[in-house]
Amino acid sequence: MLKSGLSLWGPALIIMAVIFAFSSRPSAEIPDFGSWDYVAKKGGHALGYGLLAVAYWRGFNLQRGRKWIAWILAVCYAITDEIHQSYVPGRHPSMLDVLIFDNLGAILALILRDRSGVR
Repeated sequence: MLKSGLSLWGPALIIMAVIFAFSSRPSAEIPDFGSWDYVAKKGGHALGYGLLAVAYWRGFNLQRGRKWIAWILAVCYAITDEIHQSYVPGRHPSMLDVLIFDNLGAILALILRDRSGVR
C-alpha cells in the first residue's frame, strides 16, 4: 500500500519540494538572466506548476474526472508558495504569478497530457 502510494504521489511530492526550495532562496541568491530574466522566471513558474498539476493527476491514476482536482491542487499550492515567499528576504508574493503563470501552466500541461493519449 505504501509502495503504491509513493509510486503514485512521489513525483508530486518531489516537485513540491523543488518548488519550495526554489522559492526559499532570497532574492540576492537568484540569478539574473539579463534580457531573458522575465521570460525565464515566468516560464519557470508555468513549467513548474504544469509539471505539478500533471504529477497530481498521475496520483489520481489519470482519471478524467480528477483532472480538474489536480488543477485546483496545483493552484492552491501556488497560493501557499506565494505566501511562503512573503517570509523570504527580498521576495514578495504575487497573485499575478498564481493567476497567470502558475494557473495557465497547470491548465496547459493538463490539456496537453490529456490529449497525448499516453496512459
